[in-house]
Amino acid sequence: MPRRKSTGVVATSAPASSKRKRQSATELPSTIASPAVRSSKRTRTIAASSLASRQTSKKSKYFEHSEEEVDDGSDDAESEAGGSESESGYEDEDLSVAESQSSASEEEDDYDSEEDKKKSKRGQKAKVKTDTAERTIDGKNDLWREGVKTGLGPGKQVFIEKPKARGDGGISYVPERIHPHTFEFLKDLKKNNDRIWFKAHDADYRTSWKDFESFVESLTEKIAEVDETIPELPPKDLVFRIYRDIRFSSDPTPYKPHFSAAWSRTGRKGPYACYYVQIKPGGCFVGSGLWHPEAEPVKQLRTDIDQRSSRIRGVLTDPGIRKHIFGGIGKDENKAIKAFCKQNEENALKTKPKGYEADNKNIALLRLRNFTIGQKVSDEEVLSPSGLDRIIELIRVMHPFVTYLNSVVMPDEEAPDNEDQDESSSSSGEQSSD
Repeated sequence: MPRRKSTGVVATSAPASSKRKRQSATELPSTIASPAVRSSKRTRTIAASSLASRQTSKKSKYFEHSEEEVDDGSDDAESEAGGSESESGYEDEDLSVAESQSSASEEEDDYDSEEDKKKSKRGQKAKVKTDTAERTIDGKNDLWREGVKTGLGPGKQVFIEKPKARGDGGISYVPERIHPHTFEFLKDLKKNNDRIWFKAHDADYRTSWKDFESFVESLTEKIAEVDETIPELPPKDLVFRIYRDIRFSSDPTPYKPHFSAAWSRTGRKGPYACYYVQIKPGGCFVGSGLWHPEAEPVKQLRTDIDQRSSRIRGVLTDPGIRKHIFGGIGKDENKAIKAFCKQNEENALKTKPKGYEADNKNIALLRLRNFTIGQKVSDEEVLSPSGLDRIIELIRVMHPFVTYLNSVVMPDEEAPDNEDQDESSSSSGEQSSD
């Protein structure tokens, strides 16, 4: 039987490569005992860092840590492997790490590029908006109006200079004359009759209003000379407010496109007949009388017309009224009454008033509920140096009419006795003549 060879003696030595593998395996720490374990752990770390890089815009600190860990591991592996290119698995691991790093860097580059694109787009939009705003401002659009778009984005502000009052244009403001810029303001107000425009042009309004008040003061002095019953009151008791009462009106405009004032024994208010002046571009007007009087004054006037119609007929046929108010008609009572009724037909009755017959000879006058006369004045006449004199001329013509109305509606204490005495004397004279 052949003799068995002893296994205790090794005839040949192991290859150097496998010996180095065993030595490197025994020298490696327990935490990286095998390439498979290290590969799986690093793969998980890289996957987690890649996920974090996708969720945040900045480069994650965990991703940087994983790179250092990979670099340290690869250096250790290379030192342990002795620089050989054996099939240890570290080469594939390094490649995977490099690929993950490159992919992460590419993602960051893509993210940055998208941010750059967004920034560039924002810059282009801002430039377009700025250009739009400049065009709007250069175009002198009404930027002060509510709802006007300036073309600017959030956080942008446009400082709009408040309009200043017009200059005098080389024409001084004088109390005896209406300034042309007052007419210009009223024209602009008619085109832009809203609160926003009015507030923005408050300086123009105050200048024009002051000009009109100065003109009213000059008129008051002249009117008091014509009619001694008119007191010299301050302008605040004579001028009408520019604000309209729109509560029950179909016209929503909040302002009157004109300036106006009235003179009576009690100013612009009261039961007395008054003189009225209106300054309006294309509609200047001078008038007098009772506008929309109450029921009692209307009743008094109808009684006087029915019983003593000669009084009102004599006033309406006055030469000055026929010439300046009724268009120069001849001395004809019927024509004068017809012209007077024409000026007051707005709210006149269509039929006879209560208590009077339809065949009354004064039925045309009895139907009236307004008792006014007036005459339009051209803008040129008002703006001319003689504008004040033209208005006073018309008021002087209207003085007998205002005196008659006040004698009926608000008679003086001694007037009724004198009138009764005159009537009794005239009636007795008629009887004696008969």
